[in-house]
Amino acid sequence: MKNHFLLILLFVCFQIPLKTAAQTANDIAGLWWTEDKKAKVKIYRQGNKYFGKLADLTQPLNDEGEPKRDKNNPETELRSRPLEGLVILSNLEYEGGNKWEDGDIYDPSSGKEYSCELTLEDANTLTVRGYLGFSLLGRSQTWTRVK
Repeated sequence: MKNHFLLILLFVCFQIPLKTAAQTANDIAGLWWTEDKKAKVKIYRQGNKYFGKLADLTQPLNDEGEPKRDKNNPETELRSRPLEGLVILSNLEYEGGNKWEDGDIYDPSSGKEYSCELTLEDANTLTVRGYLGFSLLGRSQTWTRVK
């Protein structure tokens, strides 16, 4: 009986870390601070894909006191749309574990779009990687969950 108790205790001890390390597709959903803390991005699920929009800017108004706009967009007709509410992450797919891939990220400061992947480092830390062509040719930022 003593051996059975010891086996059960060992089994339970080894299961706890596995359960806390497990990820689910919706773990990235929520509100995240960008690395520079200039914006909060709301990540949400739509169908089987994940998107993120600029939910809150720390400085939402330009020098003239008007809402900031997507002025660097290469498409002239889109330059008048407000930055707040703008979808900047799109079509990310959950790949399992702690990875979301095959999406795109839009950089309103340059008007450029890049391929994107997200890695959830822990419950409050998200690595956002934008790249051209290959993931090795890119740049990463660390976003933190808004508490």
